[in-house]
Amino acid sequence: MAQATRKETFDVDIQKIYDTIIDYASYPEFVDGCSSVNILEQNEAGARVEYGLNLIKKFKYILTMKHEAPNKVSWSFESGDLFKMNQGSWILKDNGDGTTDVEYSLEVDIKGFAPKKIVDNLTSKNLPNMITQYKNRAKSR
Repeated sequence: MAQATRKETFDVDIQKIYDTIIDYASYPEFVDGCSSVNILEQNEAGARVEYGLNLIKKFKYILTMKHEAPNKVSWSFESGDLFKMNQGSWILKDNGDGTTDVEYSLEVDIKGFAPKKIVDNLTSKNLPNMITQYKNRAKSR
């Protein structure tokens, strides 16, 4: 099992960040390794989303997303061919000055043997880059 958490302050309005996070269909445009997204269902309260990853090998998995606008998006693993568990959250706090405190947490467990490189890439190693991708996307909204 691997865990990672990252906290940053974005110079971006909370609503723009929240809207970026729940715009699942756009992930392949700006999230490295995300090759496809299939939104199975989505409403204000949440979504069921099938993600396609291309990290050395192609994988697909479905997450159940829970929305608490505009302060939190959390998820839990439903099914897929890579993970035994994948859960986490985005927690957003409006600082009242156009900046937003952002906390991203992830906990994953991989089925069978997974090379350490894949697990590291999914958690702490690529996390700073991924957070920057979301921040840049939110700034461009």
